[in-house]
Amino acid sequence: VNSRKHPLEIPPPSGKDWPKEEEENFFLLDPDRERDALPQPFRMIHKLVMQVFENAVEIIEKREMLREAQKRKVQPIKCFPTAEFQVTERANCLAVSGKYVFVGLSVGLAAFSRCDFQDVCAWDAAKTEICAIHASALGNECHVLLAVDEMGLAWLFCFHKESFLLIKTLNEVEDISQRSQCVEVVLSRGGDYAGILLQGNTKAWLEIYQLPKDSWLTEMEEKTGDAEELACSERRSSSVVGTFVLQELPVPATQDDVKLDPPELLLTVRPPKPITGTSFKGPLDALKEVDDGGMLGLGYNHLIKDSQWELQEAIFCSTYQEYLEAEGVIKEEIPRYATFHFLLPSRILMGPEMEVEPDIPVGIGVHWDGNHNFCLYLLTPSLRDKAGSDLKPDVVWPCAAPIACSAVSSCSRYLALAGEDATITIWDKHLGYPLSVTAILEERFIRSIHFL
Repeated sequence: VNSRKHPLEIPPPSGKDWPKEEEENFFLLDPDRERDALPQPFRMIHKLVMQVFENAVEIIEKREMLREAQKRKVQPIKCFPTAEFQVTERANCLAVSGKYVFVGLSVGLAAFSRCDFQDVCAWDAAKTEICAIHASALGNECHVLLAVDEMGLAWLFCFHKESFLLIKTLNEVEDISQRSQCVEVVLSRGGDYAGILLQGNTKAWLEIYQLPKDSWLTEMEEKTGDAEELACSERRSSSVVGTFVLQELPVPATQDDVKLDPPELLLTVRPPKPITGTSFKGPLDALKEVDDGGMLGLGYNHLIKDSQWELQEAIFCSTYQEYLEAEGVIKEEIPRYATFHFLLPSRILMGPEMEVEPDIPVGIGVHWDGNHNFCLYLLTPSLRDKAGSDLKPDVVWPCAAPIACSAVSSCSRYLALAGEDATITIWDKHLGYPLSVTAILEERFIRSIHFL
């Protein structure tokens, strides 16, 4: 029998094994680490080694993530050349037309066949370096070429039956000091028109030529037929050298005997002059200069006097003097560079009674550097008498900012204008209204745009 003398009580806690105050996380510690604790400086070395190891693991994980992301991307297809052709001189530029590749060399021109990539013929009569070249097919194995050399001369060629024929140097003059330099050339699709941008000492202008390609094709066919008949007759008379005569006669007949008609100067477009004070005495004089009031002009027919212009400029300069001093004042000058395109028929360019072909250009679109207006000119015979004077545009397309660059779609319906304020506007040229306006958030200068 067990008998208790005292009532049951909870024993008081003993503080013998209690943790110290500084060891707050004593329950998370491994009891065996008390024996394995490292003294200094080994603990510091251990910490540094673990930190290096963790950083290495993070770098490895980031690289693996980047590698996986690259695998998920669509890899571009690597293209290798299927064939190549060798040139004797340094190649500066090239153009493709039909089954031929025309290459501008450091000395002259060369033509290569796209079928077997063999050298067809070369032209180096002028011993000049060709820097730019444009080509267009005329039909019946005939091609027109427009090339620019290192001196700024524009050379017009006709390529027929594997031979070059120089038609004319468009900007050649007797006095070299009066020669203007060609800085840009454009050929219309089909070879109906050619345009060259010329720069003189203090001025620049645009010349548009009409190419008589129908007469060129007729003349080439006649001379080719005569050469073949002559070769056949010589072959009958001499069976020994007949093959040699047949191969050699057509080339000199095409190069020397054929004299093609030169191109005809159709338009001379000059840059717009800076707007100055009015020269009209009253509103009636200004209204007489306006044709019908149905279109926008370049802003010359206004009634603002020189004194009002000077007063407005003085107010502007005094208001924004600190900004003008920081950036510098730029005086308005006549522009010296232009971008131009040949345009197919549309509602904007042609009237309801005009009879035109859908594949032949009816006008050009021009914009000069630093100018707000995109000007359209008709390529009509009635304008030829104005070639020597300041030609007025038929349609003026004003923009909010100066036009930096432009592009026209292959169908010539859509027009893209990029302003200096980094905005791109796509216009429907047939209907005359904008389809979209895209503003680039970052302030960037757009140098070129293209339709794909």
